[in-house]
Formats: sequence, C-alpha cells, structure tokens
Amino acid sequence: MTEGKIARVQLGTGGPLVGVQGLGCMGMSEFYGQTDVGAAHDTLHAALEAGVTLFDTADIYGRGANEEFLAPFLADHRDEVVLATKYAVVRTEDPHARSVRNDPAYIREAVERSLRRLGIDTIDLYYMHRRDPSVPFAESVGAMAELVTEGKVRYLGLSEVTGPELREAHEVHPIAALQSEWSLFSRDVEHSAVGAAAELGVAFVPYSPLGRGFLTGSFADAGKDLSDSDFRQYQPRFTGQNARANTALLEEVRKVAGAHGATPAQIALAWVQQRAQVHGLPVVPIPGTRKRSRLMENTAATRIVLTPQELALLEPLASQVAGDRYADMSFTAVDRER
Repeated sequence: MTEGKIARVQLGTGGPLVGVQGLGCMGMSEFYGQTDVGAAHDTLHAALEAGVTLFDTADIYGRGANEEFLAPFLADHRDEVVLATKYAVVRTEDPHARSVRNDPAYIREAVERSLRRLGIDTIDLYYMHRRDPSVPFAESVGAMAELVTEGKVRYLGLSEVTGPELREAHEVHPIAALQSEWSLFSRDVEHSAVGAAAELGVAFVPYSPLGRGFLTGSFADAGKDLSDSDFRQYQPRFTGQNARANTALLEEVRKVAGAHGATPAQIALAWVQQRAQVHGLPVVPIPGTRKRSRLMENTAATRIVLTPQELALLEPLASQVAGDRYADMSFTAVDRER
C-alpha cells in the first residue's frame, strides 16, 4: 500500500469536499480510558497531513471538554478543517443517565455554547445527535435551518435516524450528512437509512466503523481488557459470553487481512468503503484514535480493495454478532424500526 494523502469526496449535494476518511475525536477526551494529551494533539496534525479534513466531536464528549480540546487546532488550521459537532444529548451528574432535547430554544442555547468552546464563528456541519420523536422535524430542523441563515452553521446533519425520518427532515432543509453506526458488526442502517441517503444525495458518515475497537482484534479477552473508565465494559458485545462469541467471528477478518498484508482494522474500514459503493453512496467513516500510528494504519485502509470472494466471506458476520451495540437501544434508530 502506497503512502500519500487520501482521496476526497463531496459531503452531500453541494457540500464541501472532504477526505474519504474522517477522524472521530470523542476518545481524546472521554470514554476509552486515559488520554495522553500531547499524543492526541500530534494525531490531529498527522490526520491533516494525511488528507483527513473532517474532524468530528459533540457537545457531550467530555461535557464540552472535547470541543475545547479542538479549539487551538482549529485556530491554527481553520481554512483546512471541516468541523462537525452535535447537540441534543443531555447529561446529568449521573454518568449513565441521558436524555434528549430537540426543542428550538435548546438548539439555540447549544449552538452558542459550542461556538464559544470551539472558538469559531461558524460550525461547518451541525448534527442533531439523537432524535426526540415528540418534537416535530418542522420545529427542530427548522430551528437548525435558521442557524444556517444566520451564518452560525454551514451544513446540517442528523444522527441515528431512519430512512423515513431522513426524508421528512430533508423536506424541511437539505441534509448534508447522516451519521450512524455502520460496520462489519453493525448493519441495521441498511434497512432503510442507507437507501434514503443514496436517494437524496446525503453523504453517510459511519461512526464506530471498527466496532468500538472490537474489529481491530486487539482484545485478548474483551470483557477483561477494559479499564474502569472505559464505557465499553457496559456494552453487551464486550461482556461475558457475548465477548467470547464475537471474538471468534474475527477469524474470518484475520483471514482476509492476511491475504492483503493488512490488519483486521484495515479490512473493516475497507469493507465500509466498498459496501457504501454497492449502494452508490458517498461515505466518510470516522474511526477514532488517539495515536498517530493507528491514524496512519486507518488512512492506509482507503487504498485496500477487497475481492468479491472476500466480501462474500465477510457478508454473514453482522448477522452472527452476539449482543446489542448499546445497553439501551432506545437512543438509536433501530428502536424506532423494530
């Protein structure tokens, strides 16, 4: 695999050109154990050098700390970076408690806080992080559209919505990107969201394309290798018998990786890129990492092409995965499609 910058793709109809792989920044502030801040900053710069231009955060990551962490990097590279952040998920002092707000008043409060923490005047891509079905899209997306008119936001995105919900929102204001979990282990978005995105010209931004690290193959015993501050210890796929069963599924991924002189993570990322092509869909996966070495490994995956035979070998894996991707699936589009 050759070195060099990754290719680019358009982020939705009329949207900006971005690298075909983005960077999820959540883990630089929370959820995956302790972070070496210096190494994380180095990874941001390495990503930009590799052609990664879409950097993804949210107002709840580190309770705002992740946006603040990115601010100096944005100040130095504002014209080169497409910055995505999100609103909607509300946290309390209880580390496991979550609620969702999509009302216009909250949206205005949230965008101002994010702009302040990020130290910028305009957010490039502003996502509704989760949907509260009790608030009509005409109200919530309408309020987001007003932010575009006012110059506080350039493009709008949604996360974890169904295909019908995406179409409904798109009628209120064009949606540039849909961000939902999509990987070898999680393919429920293919039920309706992927088709709707392809039909509407909406780019797909898969989060957790490495299954929160499971598809890297780095867990000798997924349930025991996690620190107390790692949220995956509470996720069904990483615990007990589920973890052992899912680890066994990686054998097929390792077979394909061996044929390419690649890592399991690279095969998982290459699969997402090619699966999206089947649907005629522009895709920008956002694997998260805090390490330069992992960043370079991930971006190199954009140059791997899997054969039809390899794709067929990997095809059944998602249907064999044990456990839901969240302990509480009510925060996902899957729950509204069941």
